[in-house]
Amino acid sequence: MKTKSIRRDQVNIITLGCSKNMVDSEVLSGQLRANGIEAGHENTKRGSNIVVVNTCGFIDKAREESVNTILEQVALKKEGSLEKIYVTGCLSQRYREDLEREIPEVDAWFGTMEMPLLLKRLNADYKAELLGERMLSTPQHYAYLKISEGCNRTCAFCAIPLMRGVHISKPIEAVVQEAENLVRMGVKELMLIAQELTYYGLDIYKKRVLPDLLNRLADVKGLEWIRLHYAYPSRFPLEILDVMRDRENICNYLDMPLQHASDAMLKAMKRQITRSEMTELIHAIRERVPGICLRTTLIAGFPGEQESDVEELKNFLTEHRFDRVGIFTYSHEEGTAAYGLTDDVPAELKETRAREVMELQQEISYEKNQEKIGKVFKTLVDKKESGRYIGRTEFDSVEVDNEVIIEAASPLKIGSFVSVKVTKAHDFDLEGQVVTTDSEN
Repeated sequence: MKTKSIRRDQVNIITLGCSKNMVDSEVLSGQLRANGIEAGHENTKRGSNIVVVNTCGFIDKAREESVNTILEQVALKKEGSLEKIYVTGCLSQRYREDLEREIPEVDAWFGTMEMPLLLKRLNADYKAELLGERMLSTPQHYAYLKISEGCNRTCAFCAIPLMRGVHISKPIEAVVQEAENLVRMGVKELMLIAQELTYYGLDIYKKRVLPDLLNRLADVKGLEWIRLHYAYPSRFPLEILDVMRDRENICNYLDMPLQHASDAMLKAMKRQITRSEMTELIHAIRERVPGICLRTTLIAGFPGEQESDVEELKNFLTEHRFDRVGIFTYSHEEGTAAYGLTDDVPAELKETRAREVMELQQEISYEKNQEKIGKVFKTLVDKKESGRYIGRTEFDSVEVDNEVIIEAASPLKIGSFVSVKVTKAHDFDLEGQVVTTDSEN
């Protein structure tokens, strides 16, 4: 007589939003696998009976994408392709009660700090000893490393503290151990992320200790590149720059969101800095680390923004010529300080202003890229697409920055470093030929 087999759970994790969410999903998948439960990231094959949607609730477009993704999974459940749907992340943290009423087909909702509860629902135990043991959703040669959670800043436009809570740093030893584990897995580049990097350590060590952490990470054998993302400009600890300059494997790259350049807008946004102070900081950064790549992020259409503010922002960009710029249109977020203001810039005008800023930056980027022609750069080979190798220099982060289209006479290994001589430059990308490879260096 045949016995009925019991199907083992297979969990598919769908991640929306930022790299911090990606790290959370990677940790979740590692926890599940340690408990003997099969887990995958965004598996397109229909084999998983459980789905976990890790949502983003940062701005309106992200919320819409998250809700649509949940509804897609609900449709699969109704047709019998899924047994359970669980939702976690920022959207769930912020709007759980409303979502429970509106989408009752979801089996359970979890906040950003409730991974142990989610694991329990999945019949798994949270294993605290699995420090840094994640199932990477990135290619094996690079990974994101979250050094803290939450934020103590009070920027008027930002809902992150509502979803992620106050700033909580990971101890230095824990971060270093996680980095060592990732390097053993084959990671060569670590991108340090947090809501606010420069605040690191204040809660644990009663002082800013990011420079100490960077020195410890730079000592990790096999770690070729360390990249810094999301540094707050107000009261910026300049000692970070000394470590960046002195340690060869810390990329001369800094992602420092400024949000605007008009004093009126900076004050309304509660950024705790003025244009003149930002100018002084930029000069200090470039003086301490010659050749550094500066990336910033801006907001168009904050309440009360006038054409004069936009012109001041454009002048600021022309003056300082950032290497990389990203821009978002303002999203009126409930619960933020700016929510009490009138969202008085029409959506079309927000888009127009953002487009004008990016057109200016496109010109700056093109001119800066033209200066790279004939120069040789250490380049990390990320992938091969349509028969061409694609890589990045130390001045470019994944997905958001320039790529290098690499011409090679022989096959290249993904995740290897090559020296590339730039032969052609475009607005946001470079082309070049391999001069030497890892094995020849």
